[in-house]
Amino acid sequence: MDIRIEGGRVLIGDKFEDTTVGACDGVIDAIGGESGAAERIDARGLMVLPGIVDIHGDAFERQLMPRPGVHFAMDIALFDTDRQVIANGITTVFHGVTWSWEPGLRGAANARAILAAMEELRPRLGADTRFHLRHETFNLDAEAETTDWIGSRRIGVLAFNNHMPAMKGNAPVRPAKIAEMAQRSGISHEAFQELVLRIARRADEVPGSIARLSAAANANGIPLLSHDDISPEQRRWYRSMGCRLAEFPTTVETAQEAAGGGDHVVLGAPNVVRGGSHIGWIDAKDMIARGLCSILASDYYYPAPLIAAFRLAADGVTTIERAWSLVSEIPAAATDLTDRGIIAAKRRADLILVDATAGRPRVVATIVAGRVVYLTEAARIHRGH
Repeated sequence: MDIRIEGGRVLIGDKFEDTTVGACDGVIDAIGGESGAAERIDARGLMVLPGIVDIHGDAFERQLMPRPGVHFAMDIALFDTDRQVIANGITTVFHGVTWSWEPGLRGAANARAILAAMEELRPRLGADTRFHLRHETFNLDAEAETTDWIGSRRIGVLAFNNHMPAMKGNAPVRPAKIAEMAQRSGISHEAFQELVLRIARRADEVPGSIARLSAAANANGIPLLSHDDISPEQRRWYRSMGCRLAEFPTTVETAQEAAGGGDHVVLGAPNVVRGGSHIGWIDAKDMIARGLCSILASDYYYPAPLIAAFRLAADGVTTIERAWSLVSEIPAAATDLTDRGIIAAKRRADLILVDATAGRPRVVATIVAGRVVYLTEAARIHRGH
């Protein structure tokens, strides 16, 4: 479908312009000028922004298991998640799927089922939906299959997680978190503790497994992320593996090491929206102000990236233009999606129209590869020349 967006304030580079945007066959083909597009969108009073690229979000787990032990079908969960995603301006979403040594929601069967369902349903989803494999580093038995997934390019990014309660170094594990993990796994607290002790005995095998998986990912052009780095030393080690994205570093010193080494630092947009980390770790607003955060992700709440960008501007932390790059241009580049993230000729027509005139920003329309997948004001669409 050919479309033309007229009358809006369009984010071009690092400034807004009153101009038009035309798209043909899913790609931006013109900025300004005339167009013979069959469909026109009236964007008067709206901002036209590049679609959000969300590289880390696991809120979809609530659609799969809204209460402990209560499961819903995979297609229902993914379609409902997709509706949430596009309604909040996310045009590219990486679903963070944890494959752990734990049974239950984050076990092997569920990871395989989510990947298979995502591949089957992808053509019917509104957002460009990709698989972010969160590999628990103590899940050593998964290495061979994960390597196969990497080689066949079934995953978009690979993250190294360590949620082993017995092996968290100087990042203390809350008792409530252990209880949550046991409940999520579907086994008793005592059985979960026994499982932890058994898995922890293989700690010496973990570094070698990480190195082999990193080499496979690097060879196949799959970006690597490390999760919850606890020290500058750990960040340097992961960097030596070719891992250039640090997700949620737990200390300022670790974030400084990442930024100083040219790595991307990923923090949660909910941290900005809520005014701090929900578990008392580093403050995202402060990190952004200090140049120690380059990407914001939805983490556990899909509305957060949109709201966070505008909150940063309203609070004077940075400009809206700079804030928007944290949720669109930079995450796209960091995950090698060089066809999106900015509004420019020959880029994918992934665009959102936002009303920012009254309180919180509101998405009026979401366009993915030139296709309108979400619209709240039908009167803005005009068909015919």
